[in-house]
Order: sequence, then C-alpha cells, then structure tokens
Amino acid sequence: MSHSAVSQAAAVSVSIGNEASLRRSVVFKQKNTISFNSKPWSSSLALNQRRTSIRDSKRYTNSTIRMSVQQTSSSSKVSVSPIELEDPKDPPLNLYKPKESYTAKIVSVERVVGANAPGETCHIVIDHDGNLPYWEGQSYGVIPPGENPKKPGAPHNVRLYSIASTRYGDFFDGKTASLCVRRAVYYDPETGKEDPSKNGVCSNFLCDSKPGDKIQITGPSGKVMLLPENDPNATHIMIATGTGVAPYRGYLRRLFMENVPNYNFGGLAWLFLGVANTDSLLYDDEFSNYLKDHPEKFRFDKALSREEKNKKGGKMYVQDKIEEYSDEIFKLLDNGAHIYFCGLKGMMPGIQDTLKRVAEERGESWDSKLSQLRKNKQWHVEVY
Repeated sequence: MSHSAVSQAAAVSVSIGNEASLRRSVVFKQKNTISFNSKPWSSSLALNQRRTSIRDSKRYTNSTIRMSVQQTSSSSKVSVSPIELEDPKDPPLNLYKPKESYTAKIVSVERVVGANAPGETCHIVIDHDGNLPYWEGQSYGVIPPGENPKKPGAPHNVRLYSIASTRYGDFFDGKTASLCVRRAVYYDPETGKEDPSKNGVCSNFLCDSKPGDKIQITGPSGKVMLLPENDPNATHIMIATGTGVAPYRGYLRRLFMENVPNYNFGGLAWLFLGVANTDSLLYDDEFSNYLKDHPEKFRFDKALSREEKNKKGGKMYVQDKIEEYSDEIFKLLDNGAHIYFCGLKGMMPGIQDTLKRVAEERGESWDSKLSQLRKNKQWHVEVY
C-alpha cells in the first residue's frame, strides 16, 4: 500500500511447495544486540547470515515464486526461520533512513488482478537478505530512481508501502518482503488519454521493475497496525478497501499458514474486503484456503461495488457489508476485539457514518465508544 498515492501494497497467492527449497541456513552467535549493517536492533542475539546475492545463489527460481497456496493442506503449517526473529520485544524501527537507505533487489514482479479489474496491481517480492527486518503491519519506504522535479538535484521523496508478507517473507526464510502495488495512471479528463508525465513515479517504477533490479528502501516504520499477540485468543476484525488489505495478508499468513514457535492462534480473524469486482480480488485463493481449513477461526466477507447491490439498491461498499453484521461487530468490540482499517482515506467517512448510525440505533454514543476503543488500543487505522 502506498500512503502517498493510489499505489498501494497488498498481496498474492504464493507457493508453499518444498520447504527445503524455500529456506537457507543461517548462523547465530550469542551477543547483546542484533546488528543489521551497523543498525542495532534490541535483542539477545546477533544475526550473522551467509550473504548470497540473487544472481549467484539463484535461490528464488520461477518454480518457487509461482507456487500455489492451493497445494497446502490444513494439517501442514510451514516451518519458518530464523526463529530468532521472534526474540525482540519491540519492533524494529527506522533501521535505514532516506539519506542512508538500504539497497535491496527485486526478486519478482507479477500482475495479480484479472483482465476486467480497473487498473493494474502487481505483487512485488524484494530481497533484503535479512538486513531489513520488520514485523507484520509495518511499512517500507521506497525511493524511486531519478531526481525530484520540484527539487532539482535532490532524490525523489520516499513513498511508504505497507508490507504484505510476514517477517519471514514469502519464502519463509526471513530474507524477503513483499509489496503489492497498484500502478497509478493519470488520464486527462478532457481527452481521456493517459498522460505519462502525471503518472505515479514510484508505483510505475515498481510495476516496471525486473528481477535483479536494485531498489532503495527505508524503514521499517509504523506501530499502529502491529498485530497484538499478548492474547492468542483475541478477535481481529480487519477492514480494507482494495490493496489496503496488504497488512492483513501478513497477519493471516502468520496466524494460519506459518508454524510460528510458541504461538498458536485460537481466536477469530474476520476480514472485510471491498473491491470493484471479482477480477479485483487480491489473493482470493489464499483467503479461501483459510476459510476452508479454519472455518471456526476465520471469516471472510467481500463487498464488490460493481457487481453487488446493498439493501437500498445502491452499490455494495465495505461499510454496507459492515452494517449487515453490525450487531455482532459491536458485541465483539464490547468484548475486547481489535478492529483495523487500511486503504484509501476516502473509505473512512462512510465507515464512520455507518458505525455512528448503528451506535445511535443501539442507544449508544459513538463518540464515547470510539474514545473508549482508542483508549483500550482496540482501534487501528492506517489510511492514505
């Protein structure tokens, strides 16, 4: 997800296949801090990883990149490494800054929406070789190449993208991060023709990237969307529009796909996703798999604005779907559920209006309820 333009991070179905082909060995030494290229990150271990470039190791082959989640079974969670990524008590923050960014490499770029989706969305896997760790719900900054037209001689501004993978990445080895980016294209309102000079610089750079291309990364940043794990039986209500679903992909892979040491999720994860049409659904196979394998722990409701009607006969937006289940949602919130919102900032007014109306119908003050949710740290919002 991009927090600066319509370009956004999200996700895609990724293969699980042969675990051994997805991971590389790592070596650990006892230390007081983890250091990533002289960037300290509080922990009890130092991570000394064998450095191998994409070009030399060819560890990410087409067969592993284009895996299908449909191949997994409910009985087999995927092993992850290095498990020492679980040790730190606090998330890594701003290990690399704009003036001292990290040079990563593109592993793969793949279109992940159908032919009838409005616009193009690409799933992009980035190799950071273990040097830019992050937690689920955080963001990376991307600095596109070239100079800032508003500041000649200076680089472009950083664009923030929510990370769409768990801390172990799509290959479960702690070496990659995934973004899913919607290409921002500008069309002249008078002629209806594309004006490349006004297209989104960063989203087009990312979607046009090729495997092996270098990419400048900053971060990770953000704490508001971190997945609270102090209660493994908690309820998480996740609301997204479009590729704002990015952080939830990371959550759900951690909850249902990965064999995370000392963490066994026993609560409820409920995803509401609003998109234009069926072709716009992002990694629907992945979510459908969770629904099939964990029906008691996962719920998934879609709002397809161009294909469905709400109860008033208008387009079905995500807030309309929320309203259908409003009584249940309010009861869950009263019992301590966390609720998350991610996507374009235009989603929030409609959602807030719906929640306020429902609260009033229940004889409650929405302002008081919202204040309490924020105080209890149950309310998580990241819109752009």
